[in-house]
Amino acid sequence: MPATRKRKPKKPALLSCGRPPTISHKHPASLSSKFTRTLISSHHQLHKALVNATTKGDAASAANIKAQLENQGGLEAYQAASITGQGSQRGGDSSKVLMEWFAALSSPLKESRLGEGRKLKMLEVGALKTDNACSRSRLLDVTRIDLHAQAEGILQQDFMQRPAPETEKQQFHIISLSLVLNYVPDASGRGEMLKRTRSFLRVLRSQDTPLLEEVSPSLFLVLPASCVINSRYLNEERLTEIMESLGFVMIKRKMSAKLVYYLWRYTHTGAGRKDVVKERPFRKEEIRPGRKRNNFAIVLH
Repeated sequence: MPATRKRKPKKPALLSCGRPPTISHKHPASLSSKFTRTLISSHHQLHKALVNATTKGDAASAANIKAQLENQGGLEAYQAASITGQGSQRGGDSSKVLMEWFAALSSPLKESRLGEGRKLKMLEVGALKTDNACSRSRLLDVTRIDLHAQAEGILQQDFMQRPAPETEKQQFHIISLSLVLNYVPDASGRGEMLKRTRSFLRVLRSQDTPLLEEVSPSLFLVLPASCVINSRYLNEERLTEIMESLGFVMIKRKMSAKLVYYLWRYTHTGAGRKDVVKERPFRKEEIRPGRKRNNFAIVLH
């Protein structure tokens, strides 16, 4: 009878094995693409569910959802996953597209053409890093804000609570909403955010170089592609109608497998100038039926 092998006793599992993977701020690139995508998607779904539960006054459900968010690491874990996606290893820095567009304009913009010491002022809403492509540009003077600042050089601030500009110095040539609008949990809130960007955009002056008219004042908008190609309530035609109603004209567009990038120039600015296109309401209406569609929408009241 053959001798039986003695099995080595298993070591007890560490408590950390039963928890979500720890987010490392020093080495965010070590996180897998699949994990970051899952975490980001789950965070968005839970965040929307939390808003719905709170709106309905369902305190028990809201508390349960908050516990799930905390178990995932909350906003800090979500942002760490987003930072990983922005890393050069993943090619996720959306501001690269903006800088490519600037370089490809018919009259390439250069700092020397803007005037000595002058730069385009940019407000980056939802900033995660201070070393992305737009931050490295000598053309731009970037102000960065985010709900939960992750680095020095980023002001912790809610854009919807940021004081409205009272002077031209407090305004910007460009505003960036890169993967920010889709984080707003309700359709009306998204509409209000788009509306609010207009008051932060700077009016061009007669002494400004004509080159500025090609890119300023403008809104750089980045959304998950599914928001416009697979939504029940929004397609690109509808988005264009909404933006034109607010006074924006699309001047650049790029669609990738996962994201869609836009550069919208705001045309209705200037002291005493009336909008050519009057702002009109847009309700949440089904325009693309289907069981597998998502519910992303933008509403204007």
